[in-house]
Order: sequence, then C-alpha cells, then structure tokens
Amino acid sequence: MSQVLPVACSVLQRSVATPGIQPQPQSPEDDDRKVRRREKNRVAAQRSRKKQTQKADKLHEEYECLEQENAGLRREIGKLTEELKHLTEALREHEKMCPLLLCPMNFVPVPPRPDPVVGCLPR
Repeated sequence: MSQVLPVACSVLQRSVATPGIQPQPQSPEDDDRKVRRREKNRVAAQRSRKKQTQKADKLHEEYECLEQENAGLRREIGKLTEELKHLTEALREHEKMCPLLLCPMNFVPVPPRPDPVVGCLPR
C-alpha cells in the first residue's frame, strides 16, 4: 500500500470539501469580492461569446458572397466557352471559302491549328 505524503493530503483537503465539515465563514468583503469577480467573469464570457458569434456570422456572409461569385464566374466560363466554339466554327467555315486563302498567288502553307477550345478550358 502506498503512503500519501502530508503535503499532498493538506492540498487534497483544501481542494475537496469534506462532508459534514462546514468551511470557515467568509467575511462580507470576501463575499463582495467573489460576487464582483463572478459578475466580471460572466460579462467577459458574454462578450467573448458575442465576439465569437459575430466572427462566425461574418465568415458565413463572406462564404455566401464567394459562393455567389464562384457561381457567376462558372456561368461566365460556360458562356465564353460556347462563344469560343461558335467563333472557331465560323472561322473554319470562312477559311473554306476565303478568297485570300484560295488565291494561288497568296498561297502560303498554313499548318493546321490545334483546337483553341481545348487549351482554354479549365482543368
């Protein structure tokens, strides 16, 4: 069996109320000090919780704004992709009948171009 040291025992006795033994009565100044300290702590805790709530609300608003902006940018990407496809097709059709490209005097071999849509799409 282990033996408890007297110092640990006295600390234990002070930190744990023993049933049947009343603590020493405190002076009114001690009671007032305790009440003021508790009130000050309560107010500080309320202030802290309010600040934390405000921070969470601000983050949520920022999140919502970024989500809306992201959705708008995705719509714009879709529109621009469609416009690029349409203009690429229009250019291909024009190249088939362009008099400058068909004239033998202006003939310069043009290497085939890669599809511009593929290079512009987000990965």
